[in-house]
Amino acid sequence: MATFSTSQPLSLPRHPSLSNPNHPTTNNERSRHTISLIDRCADLRQLKQIHAHMVRTGLFNDPYSASKLFAIAALSPFASLDYACKVFDQIPQPNSFSWNTLIRAYASGPDPLRSIWVFLDMVSESQSYPNKYTFPFLIKAAAEVSSLSLGQSLHGMAIKSAVGCDVFVANSLIHCYFSCGDLDSACKVFTTIQEKDVVSWNSMITGFVQKGSPDKALELFKKMESEDVKASHVTMVGVLSACAKIRNLEFGRRVCSYIEENRVKVNLTLANAMLDMYTKCGSIEDAKRLFDQMEEKDNVTWTTMLDGFAILEDYEAARDVLNSMPKKDIVAWNALISAYEQNGKPNEALLVFHELQLQKNTKLNQITLVSTLSACAQVGALELGRWIHSYIKKHGIRLNFYVTSALIHMYSKCGDLEKAREVFDFVEKRDVFVWSAMIGGLAMHGCGNEAVDMFFKMQEANVKPNGVTFTNVFCACSHSGLVDEAESLFNQMESSYGIVPEDKHYACIVDVLGRSGYLEKAVKFIEVMPIPPSASVWGALLGACKIHANLSLAEMACTRLLELEPRNDGAHVLLSNIYAKSGKWESVSELRKHMRVTGLKKEPGCSSIEIDGMIHEFLSGDNTHPMSKKVYGKLHEVMERLKSNGYEPEMSQVLQIIDEEEMKEQSLNLHSEKLAICYGLISTEAPKAIRVIKNLRVCGDCHSVAKLVSQLYDREIIVRDRYRFHHFRNGQCSCNDFW
Repeated sequence: MATFSTSQPLSLPRHPSLSNPNHPTTNNERSRHTISLIDRCADLRQLKQIHAHMVRTGLFNDPYSASKLFAIAALSPFASLDYACKVFDQIPQPNSFSWNTLIRAYASGPDPLRSIWVFLDMVSESQSYPNKYTFPFLIKAAAEVSSLSLGQSLHGMAIKSAVGCDVFVANSLIHCYFSCGDLDSACKVFTTIQEKDVVSWNSMITGFVQKGSPDKALELFKKMESEDVKASHVTMVGVLSACAKIRNLEFGRRVCSYIEENRVKVNLTLANAMLDMYTKCGSIEDAKRLFDQMEEKDNVTWTTMLDGFAILEDYEAARDVLNSMPKKDIVAWNALISAYEQNGKPNEALLVFHELQLQKNTKLNQITLVSTLSACAQVGALELGRWIHSYIKKHGIRLNFYVTSALIHMYSKCGDLEKAREVFDFVEKRDVFVWSAMIGGLAMHGCGNEAVDMFFKMQEANVKPNGVTFTNVFCACSHSGLVDEAESLFNQMESSYGIVPEDKHYACIVDVLGRSGYLEKAVKFIEVMPIPPSASVWGALLGACKIHANLSLAEMACTRLLELEPRNDGAHVLLSNIYAKSGKWESVSELRKHMRVTGLKKEPGCSSIEIDGMIHEFLSGDNTHPMSKKVYGKLHEVMERLKSNGYEPEMSQVLQIIDEEEMKEQSLNLHSEKLAICYGLISTEAPKAIRVIKNLRVCGDCHSVAKLVSQLYDREIIVRDRYRFHHFRNGQCSCNDFW
């Protein structure tokens, strides 16, 4: 260990009592006086003055005085572990208290495992033996690093030392086993405690909540009540957290009544837990009432209230909370950005992010970046996504699995697959989410074979796939017509990977079969499903019927879909389009009349394009954009130039009853993706790619126009529609499953 020298000059200010001329004269008096000075120390410099005084007067040889000094050096608010080690090395024969204190200090420090080395020194170099105060600190260290094997070893040593059943040791073991994910061992230790204290119950309740078993936490609380164990505020925090997780407002209200009836001390932590329970369970009125009553509030309080309004999509109220906060921290900003992003309002999320950038002394963290990257992915904000990536590099932010996955997802959904690959290749450690994100990126860009290859490389890397991985690889198979590969993997999901197929996986297989023309096989697959077919399953079949113009099967699929979701506007529109392509205009009229009567409206086509970091949106026939005149002027120029090079409008794509050919052509020209492409042409110069995001499927005529524009204007055009990407370059398109 380290050595300490008393030859160095002492730091000021000196402890005022050390220069007192009326010092006690006997050893006992000096010892008591020195200990009282140690207890009154205000900072490390004063402690060092006392230390030097003890060395000069010989008081440091008194084991009790030395251990007292050492404990303050190691555990006080102004503790210094390095200095404490130097003090410890000076103690001639450290007693068990000193050894336990050093173990405790290391277990709570930045490198908890060093406490194990101290423990080994204690056993091998001294006459002190581990006791019931030693093991809780060692077990805490094992919990901090989530080392199950170390925890089990310490458990065995505690049993051999006859302290395994001690309540303090047992409580530490419960916490350790939960931290390591071994719930069964935690439960076994709990049952062995003969005289459980409230900490024993709290450790179990908190452990169940943190490890995703809130129902068990509530059951244990009921048992605790039945055994007349008086709950503490820690118990209540755990139980309220369980209620929040399972959205059990009734039980949560009962807990709040229990707190009041049993006069449980309500500190700020417990009040915040009550508030969190109310907001998570959707009882915003209860939350507001409690919020207004709270005399003390911290940023957690304000952010919880903000979250509550955001959950209910009351963004104006959430914004008011943010504006009213005495001190806006990054957690509050993250809450609002995340709320917008997760509720399908990515543009609003990005506006909040831009406002956050203007705040002084507010540093972006990984949560900020993940939420903002997800919003960028939704709207195709590639330039902002690139800026965030540069920010990560510039500020040395660690690329954890979440940030890495978000970057891959952003680049993939914004059309830059090569950059997504670059991020994937850069990181050495990849978890299932990183692999799944890359497989998903390949899927949406039509790289089916590469996605399947990556699925198997993932297993070679000993990373087990999850349900999302299979969804992504099935989508890849669907866009590339890899029917055999998809069926083979689906059949292995449960037997080889232990993953029970869910509704989304069945819908994917129906899509794989349907897109490839195996409609009857898809129907038979649905008929033998072990779970009732959902709307997504019938929707996949209906979409396949449109591709292959199977009217009778489409009517059946649509009927089943509408039985489950009567107000599904997409299903009505899709069937209407199938009728229109088949020339059944009477059926089109009847269906659209039904939509008018029932108040169903078709989702309008909307295309967006990012220019200089700003997102510009266009609806079909839109004239609200500030540059509409220039856009329509460019559109006229483009269409005339295309016609002179042999382009003919695909009138079959006009799925309305329009008699005049000129009106049909005008209807086609007003599609939102054409407007967005024209805005890209007048706002950027070659060779910059034009990237457009479409909320619906790209129609055949727009597909043809994009190909010709890429050739005649020598521009790469990348369009992402609801299903996948279309890359246009030199008059060619990379997609192989457009229809």
